[in-house]
Amino acid sequence: MLPISVVICAYTERRWDDLLAVIASVRQQSSPPFEVIVVVDHNDDLLERLGAHVSDINVVASTRSRGLAGARNTGVAVATGAVVAFIDDDAVADPDWLKFLGAAYADDGVLGVGGAIEPAWQHGRPDWFPAEFDWVVGCTYRGMPEFAGPVRNLIGANMSFRREVFDVVGGFNEGVGRVGSVPLGCEETELCIRAGSRWPGRTFLYEPEARVEHKVPGDRGRWSYFRARCYGEGLSKAAVSRLAGATRGLQSERAYVRRTLPRGVVRGLKDGFGADRHGLRRAGAITFGLAATTAGYARGRLDRRLQLPAPEIARHIQKGT
Repeated sequence: MLPISVVICAYTERRWDDLLAVIASVRQQSSPPFEVIVVVDHNDDLLERLGAHVSDINVVASTRSRGLAGARNTGVAVATGAVVAFIDDDAVADPDWLKFLGAAYADDGVLGVGGAIEPAWQHGRPDWFPAEFDWVVGCTYRGMPEFAGPVRNLIGANMSFRREVFDVVGGFNEGVGRVGSVPLGCEETELCIRAGSRWPGRTFLYEPEARVEHKVPGDRGRWSYFRARCYGEGLSKAAVSRLAGATRGLQSERAYVRRTLPRGVVRGLKDGFGADRHGLRRAGAITFGLAATTAGYARGRLDRRLQLPAPEIARHIQKGT
């Protein structure tokens, strides 16, 4: 199996226990990582605390722009493995996570591999929250493949790439993606589209056996977060479409809107008029989520202030401008 460098990006001490948990889960892999790198995103206190607490992993400060894309690029620059894998600082890897990710690279046509991301709701899954929108909390959602197969892009909490992807097409676009807690994203989508354009005959693979569990705190089960995350996703999709073109940037999303969401609404209505009274609320959430994402996309395409790098967009969102 190819040597795999694991990169974990962290930005806040509020996730200290979660960060230690994900480090422990990576240490305990049945197929051990080649190296573990924790990138601290512009937080000197966290950097000092973690450096004093662990000695067998590489703890580094992000040298790039503030935000997840910059932190990931720092990790890529430090990593020396033939494959670079990423897991979130509030996720926990299954013991065979790297085993299944690594096995897929036996096929030279595979550029990258991602796996299943299962939500660990800290206060229980809200009855109204549709599985079709589990991407809102960074997890695998209904509509994704149930078995191993090619996908357009990987999901950030559980993904890996051959080193050559970064060497040839560059890293994550730092003008796209999450900054702190502001709910933007899609930097991994843009990278996968860019790599797919460079190597049209090669693929990104979804391997559901490569599992991680992603913590979902109570505040992410609130309606306000759902609304903000959907809107932020629309802004992010607009940024990706400007970079990659609407055809590539929205290819998977069109299929999701045409097939997955209508089925979800019908399922919710059937449940609501049957034994599950919350089905009607899930159907309504799907409809609202699509509308909020579409509104964000429209604003992202039309508003010049939102055609800026991600850190500046984040400041606009935080100020409500």
